[in-house]
Amino acid sequence: MRIIIDRFEDDMAICEKEDRSTIEIEKNKIPIGAKEGTILIVHNDKIVIDKKSTDNKKYKIESLLKDLFS
Repeated sequence: MRIIIDRFEDDMAICEKEDRSTIEIEKNKIPIGAKEGTILIVHNDKIVIDKKSTDNKKYKIESLLKDLFS
């Protein structure tokens, strides 16, 4: 399952699933370096950063903003 970190509240990461529902994950279970907007892959009890998807999403957003303000 893929999720995206929406925000952090206290010791929890509030994440959005692909169906737009949200789940809370303890912050200490989130990989180091993950921040708001980071896409994570959750498989069984393992959570890893999906660097390729995160980078692609960031690039698309930056491109849209560049086009918007050009």
